[in-house]
Amino acid sequence: MVIMEFNDLLMKHDVEPVLVMRHRPKEPELRKVLPWLANERPAVFNAYQQTQKLRAEKKVMKARYVASFIGNEPGKALFVGMYKVQGWKKHSRAELRKIPAYAAVVKNGINDAGPKRLWFKLKLTELFAEWKGKLIVRWPSPEIVWCRWANANKFDIEAILDESILVGDLRNWRECVFTWDDLQLMPKRWKDMLKQWRGIYFIWDSKDNMGYVGAACGNEGIYGRWINYAKSGHGGNKFLKNRNPESFRFSILEWAAPELEDGDIRERERSWKERLHTRAPQGLNDN
Repeated sequence: MVIMEFNDLLMKHDVEPVLVMRHRPKEPELRKVLPWLANERPAVFNAYQQTQKLRAEKKVMKARYVASFIGNEPGKALFVGMYKVQGWKKHSRAELRKIPAYAAVVKNGINDAGPKRLWFKLKLTELFAEWKGKLIVRWPSPEIVWCRWANANKFDIEAILDESILVGDLRNWRECVFTWDDLQLMPKRWKDMLKQWRGIYFIWDSKDNMGYVGAACGNEGIYGRWINYAKSGHGGNKFLKNRNPESFRFSILEWAAPELEDGDIRERERSWKERLHTRAPQGLNDN
């Protein structure tokens, strides 16, 4: 069986030399949201790759194009886009943090230590744009070598999918735990799903292990309630005021069927408050 390689696609275009990058941040929070950024906020995703460690900097300076991938599975990489290298400029860390897109990356946990770094001007092109989130290649061993020249390596194409998998389905609400920043970065398809869900949710302050139980009965569902906290930090609850919302963690305790009456949801909310002991002073509920 003939297996097509990524280089077979590149040969049809005048793009050499191409540097292929497989992004998989060491920072857990950034690793989680990087596919969201690639899908929803491409400028912020690009800001993540516009600065590199010294060894990678030297390679980018020699490249004409950067083929950007995300390490979605062990030994595999998911295509994000082809970027043209249009130059670079040296910046201090303070100067970089004044760039809004880069500041957003820092907020999600990137380690940007270092006195001076190059800021590469990488322009997203239309080349293979239709395969964003769909093209999967096998990454050559060893996986730790995340930055490679295309013409010196072999990237077998694993699949070209019908639909993008940069953002998967929100399948198991029992395992969902979101930060305050996650609510603002959350993919639109997830927001739309959570707007339709009603039920009982939990807000945990990781700073002092205090909890709050709430109910979502309105038209905007659980997301509508959560986004109030994301915007204000407290959602009008007096015991959540004067707390740092960046330490909040949001999860769902119970999903409510669409036909369930609001009164029944409120009764279940009361039950969860009792069982989790979230009424003041043990918790953050004021009733």
